[in-house]
Amino acid sequence: MGLKFGLWFEPEMISPKSKLYEEHPDWCIHVPGRTRNQARKQLILDLSREEFYEKLRQGVNVSTSQPSPQEVMETWDDMLKEYETLIYIPISSGLSGSCMTAQGLAQDEEYEGKVFVVDNGHVSTPLHRSVLDAVEMAEAGYSAVEIKKILEETKEQMVIYVGLSTLEYLKKGGRISSTSALLANVLNIKPVMKFGTGVLDVYQKCRGMKKSRKAMIDAMKNELETTFHDAYKAGKVYLMAASSSSEEVTKEWVEQIKEAFPGMEVMSDYLSFGLSCHIGPDGLGIGCTCKPV
Repeated sequence: MGLKFGLWFEPEMISPKSKLYEEHPDWCIHVPGRTRNQARKQLILDLSREEFYEKLRQGVNVSTSQPSPQEVMETWDDMLKEYETLIYIPISSGLSGSCMTAQGLAQDEEYEGKVFVVDNGHVSTPLHRSVLDAVEMAEAGYSAVEIKKILEETKEQMVIYVGLSTLEYLKKGGRISSTSALLANVLNIKPVMKFGTGVLDVYQKCRGMKKSRKAMIDAMKNELETTFHDAYKAGKVYLMAASSSSEEVTKEWVEQIKEAFPGMEVMSDYLSFGLSCHIGPDGLGIGCTCKPV
């Protein structure tokens, strides 16, 4: 068919105009004594995952912001030099304004009919899976219009459970009070959060991460027996794991999931720095989505 398909991945970036950069200018890739090279007016973070989580544990105040419209358009312009159409899949509109911004930009005359913004309510590993689904559909001959339509029509076929090691970051986000966070820490309460399509709620409160893990696995078993029963029996469910914890703990978590769901492959990702800012270090998650076609 002569179809050309490209993928664009963004590294973790930092704005030189941000408070974080002002306080920690050494956190970006640079050569001392030389001008710091920018990509679309941003610098690339130079932190390992463990270093970043340790900064969070130390109480460093890290916040996130959506990319500027100018940066988004420059990315699109670069890609449109080589490709006729783009499928842009940002983080769920329920958690970030970046999706709505992109949808508005895509309506501009220069991008209309060329850039298709998908809002299927996904984040983390399910969002990663959406990108892979889009690639597979493109390779199978689906158009950008069809891919966008399918991904958005099947957005309800997803659920994530996340066990948090602390309520501190929910407190910072305004979801709970300081008193509740303090009491939970004293009682060693580890909340399990449920993320549906763009909605994040407290699912269950557990005493310790061991019980939190069990609660998440039990919840996923229930999902496969009820909500996802037909797709599960047909072999059309993707099982997933996510983590903001250490490599060792992450491996243990993935193995625990495999033991609980024998015969199912587990797609595992570390949470991005952006999501980890809101969830905190040492978090673990399990989720699933369905094959869209």
